[in-house]
Amino acid sequence: MKVYTKTGDKGTTGLLGGTRVSKSALRIESYGTVDELNSHMGMVRDQPVNASLVDELINIQNTLFVIGSHLASDPEKSKVVIPDIENSQIEKLEKAIDRMDAELPEMRNFVLPGGHISVSTGHIARCVCRRAERIVTGLAAQEPVEDGVTIYLNRLSDYLFVLCRWMTHRLNAPEVPWKP
Repeated sequence: MKVYTKTGDKGTTGLLGGTRVSKSALRIESYGTVDELNSHMGMVRDQPVNASLVDELINIQNTLFVIGSHLASDPEKSKVVIPDIENSQIEKLEKAIDRMDAELPEMRNFVLPGGHISVSTGHIARCVCRRAERIVTGLAAQEPVEDGVTIYLNRLSDYLFVLCRWMTHRLNAPEVPWKP
């Protein structure tokens, strides 16, 4: 399979379904940001502190790929069958959040990102996830987007925040409270 297609040289790209759109279109920005998030999730997965979570993180990355496929499809023309984002996938994130949160001390302040390179990697992924959610929400105001996509991204950002606190705890790294 060739990597280059020679069809995007004039600033357009094709959606699943054949529609050509500007590379600056909100739909392209949305799935590009989800792709960026997926790359950051790979960095999070590669942190040694997360060795016990590799299968969970791979599952999240696979779901992000499905989300990217939804976003890369023309909702009116694509005949490609892409699995829906199911409530069970969102519930998996919620159960993981609860599992990690049970190990953590109560949060009494906002915390500053950082304390360890692994934690910082997680916070970058969290911020990209929030950006993806904002972009997809904007897209959904203009064009059809499966409901599960925005819900999943919202819950994933919560998961990433708790994961960062969990990594901080596991690494015995400092959790620095925000002091306005």
